[in-house]
Amino acid sequence: MDKLADLRKSYERDELDEHLAAAEPLRQFRQWLQEALDAKVPEPNAMTLATVGADGRPSTRIVLIKDIEEQGLVWYTNYDSRKGRELAVHPFAALQFHWVEMERVVRIEGRVEQVDAARSDAYYASRPLDSRLGAWASPQSQVITSRAVLVANAAKAAAQHGLNPGRPPHWGGYRLVPERWEFWQGRKSRLHDRLVYRLDQGTWVRERLAP
Repeated sequence: MDKLADLRKSYERDELDEHLAAAEPLRQFRQWLQEALDAKVPEPNAMTLATVGADGRPSTRIVLIKDIEEQGLVWYTNYDSRKGRELAVHPFAALQFHWVEMERVVRIEGRVEQVDAARSDAYYASRPLDSRLGAWASPQSQVITSRAVLVANAAKAAAQHGLNPGRPPHWGGYRLVPERWEFWQGRKSRLHDRLVYRLDQGTWVRERLAP
């Protein structure tokens, strides 16, 4: 294995100027996401979700953003999963996008709420059949004895629900309502560009942070 301390990369692809950045963070995010899509970076919709449990300990995992609204960012999951249980206790979270090829990171913090049932129903119905059955088959974050349990559960769900399974009551959408955004652009000599947007009495204030 190469010596980790010797691994270095010089970031020289782009810059982030506060005088050229959007006044609203959602607009800036849409622009960067579209640029990541246009550049065909791997899974540009993948984001790290950080939550905090009842014991005060943080945990992270990768989820996929499924919608961008004026109110916030939406993803879907099992409400009984570890992240679901933690959000039920502490309904605040942080998201992070890392587009390595673009040398960019976006961080978002805010409160989290469940989307309404009709919204979750509509998205669930749009998923491939195997994914819909998988939501019934997987007791997410619970200990199982083997993969055979999942296969058996999926077969059982298919037999029980057929080609048109309804949405499981334990599965649906969450929305993070942003209170703080940070946009990070890698720069040479580790003098990175960092712009933060924070809410101040309902108005977004944009500021530069030292790297």
